[in-house]
Amino acid sequence: MTETESIAYDVVVIGGGPVGENVADRTRAAGLTTAVVESELLGGECSYWACMPSKALLRPVIAQADARRLPGLAPAVQGPLDTPAVLARRDDYTSHWKDDGQAAWLEGTGAGLYRGHGRLAGPRTVTVTGPDGTVTTLTARHAVAVSTGTRAQLPDLPGLAEVRPWTSREATSAKAAPGRLVVVGGGVVATEMATAWQALGSRVTLLVRGKGLLNRMEPFAGELVAEALAEAGVDLRTGTSVESVTRENGTVVAVTSAGDRIEADEILFATGRVPHTDDLGLETVGLEPGSWLDVDDSLRVTGTDWLYGVGDVNHRALLTHQGKYQARIAGAAIAARAAGSHLPDEPWGAHAATADHDAVPQVVFTEPEAAAVGLSLAEAEQAGHRVRAVDVEFSSVAGAGLYGDGYKGRARMVVDLEDEILRGVTFVGPGVGELIHSATVAVAGRVPVGRLWHAVPSYPTLSEVWLRLLEAYRDN
Repeated sequence: MTETESIAYDVVVIGGGPVGENVADRTRAAGLTTAVVESELLGGECSYWACMPSKALLRPVIAQADARRLPGLAPAVQGPLDTPAVLARRDDYTSHWKDDGQAAWLEGTGAGLYRGHGRLAGPRTVTVTGPDGTVTTLTARHAVAVSTGTRAQLPDLPGLAEVRPWTSREATSAKAAPGRLVVVGGGVVATEMATAWQALGSRVTLLVRGKGLLNRMEPFAGELVAEALAEAGVDLRTGTSVESVTRENGTVVAVTSAGDRIEADEILFATGRVPHTDDLGLETVGLEPGSWLDVDDSLRVTGTDWLYGVGDVNHRALLTHQGKYQARIAGAAIAARAAGSHLPDEPWGAHAATADHDAVPQVVFTEPEAAAVGLSLAEAEQAGHRVRAVDVEFSSVAGAGLYGDGYKGRARMVVDLEDEILRGVTFVGPGVGELIHSATVAVAGRVPVGRLWHAVPSYPTLSEVWLRLLEAYRDN
């Protein structure tokens, strides 16, 4: 092991995924010298094993489903998808798991790149162990930002390592469709990957421990997605957990809590995430290794004046777009504090990630899509708001019928009866992912219901669901 001299920067960022990249971009734009430490590929989980490859797999599935709803087009798309072509396009969107382009972009910002494993070594100090064992010490004059994200959580089942189970990484990067795939979980990864691989030729069995799918959304979201998965051929079993799993002569054998024995070629566990902080040196600054980082709304870690936890690592909202939002806020806060400015404490300001609490949007790219922002009805009631849910079927909208025959979907807005604003909105149906930003603007902007009447939706589009929602609120 060879140790180099210490190198000083204004800001050191540990983790070069989209969140860390955005922190660095903002601090560099403010004129602060910045170093980025990355142990794998610049661009992180999202670019190579999550958002981009998963959506590249799902886009042809959704496009085919949409085409099958249209007379005149449906007969031409009844055959199976060209799985090798879909996988090849997926590979293009991951840049074939090479980060040359991302490295060039980072270099263009003027940030320094250090490849290797970064660890805290006391306040404002980071050591980087390179691939060749060389250790470089980086010191930060103003801030260290931890953007190391999360990794898949696997259940504590005896012998699981020998089974070589899939996590989200293997599910999005597989080179071929397994003939039989067991998916364990009922959340976003589980439902999206069940959707994708069933359409790409796998026989999928989806095992869900709870009563339904997507339990962080309104109940009808999971119900409509479950119905569609079953229609697509997925063997969906709720109230079922895996008691044991083995691999026998290449075949995975899962035994369920119901005593069923399920054989498959691969098994995917999509059962949660844990923070990537176990080997980060947190103990050197008085924090618990492996823990989530507790932060304030400027993303500064509680009890420190120099350490920031940005993105999934703080457990506020495990979504790439929300992490990038946090990165913009953190970058601005770091720059302001470096300049000696006092940060105002008000919500929705330039240095406060208020949307993490009140206006987090998410799209689940199943077929149909499920999209939501803000609070569900149950969450709003639990938070003490006096609210009313207003539901409409998309079948009441002319644009839905034009989108495709037999269009099925539902919309809900949760109205705060005291402030007459929206606390949350949920859409489920084909193509609704492109509707959710209108709802995000309404929720984040606290737009009064009375003003929404003047936001006239174009005819005949899916967006007319807004008019139907407002009418239902008025008439009840």
